[in-house]
Amino acid sequence: MILIDGKKIAAEIKEEIKNKISALVKEGKNTPGLVTILVGDDPGSQIYINNKGKACIEAGMRSVTERLSADTSEHDLLDLISYYNNNKDYHGILVQIPLPKHIDEAKVIEAISPEKDVDGFHPISIGNLVLGKDTFVSCTAAGIQELLKRYNIETSGKHVVVIGRSNIVGKPIANLLMQKNKYANAIVTVCHSAAKDLSQFTRTADILIAAIGKPGFVKEDMVKEGAVVIDVGINRIKDDNHPNGSRVVGDVDFPNVSKKASFITPVPGGVGLMTIAMLLKNTYKAYLKYGG
Repeated sequence: MILIDGKKIAAEIKEEIKNKISALVKEGKNTPGLVTILVGDDPGSQIYINNKGKACIEAGMRSVTERLSADTSEHDLLDLISYYNNNKDYHGILVQIPLPKHIDEAKVIEAISPEKDVDGFHPISIGNLVLGKDTFVSCTAAGIQELLKRYNIETSGKHVVVIGRSNIVGKPIANLLMQKNKYANAIVTVCHSAAKDLSQFTRTADILIAAIGKPGFVKEDMVKEGAVVIDVGINRIKDDNHPNGSRVVGDVDFPNVSKKASFITPVPGGVGLMTIAMLLKNTYKAYLKYGG
């Protein structure tokens, strides 16, 4: 079994982008800029936003975080997005999800210019992905493909089973891996809660991607010998033996499934770390394509 080291690959990507931006600075050119917008004070979102801002600064990108109160109106948020849509110093716009209940998430996502949609959530980005056109891809899905690529894991003609159909992971990774491209061209099955017996699908997977949000859901008997297992889940569970009284686990029963897998991602230290790395990569891409 080979452990897929997301921490190592994410660091490599960040260093590559840092070197590219350093070259831009030496040439006296403008540098890529990312604005992140946080509405409210959700603790998890605060951590994500802080990590994203820190990663931008380390890479040499221009970065700004707009922190808005939880009672900010939808109108004011849309006005702020419009301002950054027209601000040439910022090439990517990310609005942290979830938003307060009085704000329509779909309306906010659609308000972001497709040219600055570095999260890959805009309907135009999603449509281009389905059509196989060059576009911004959801950062987690892009990160999964990048891990497969950097570990030289064959995907063409392989059966990929995705557990979960979210707009953030399940749908985009399924569409990404079915395209007629290198590190794609797979036969893809998407499973979800309507399946009476998920294991009849998962046991046929050459590559199994778990993105269901249930700790330890994928058991050893659900995985065939030699499968590649990608665990997207990030779940906090109670653990009295841990200093904090809890620990983070994935959607896969790692200790047992790892005995059968040929490759497997750990949690933490796997897919999660790739998300921010791919956000930087998307921002750099937006800079080159639309704002350099």
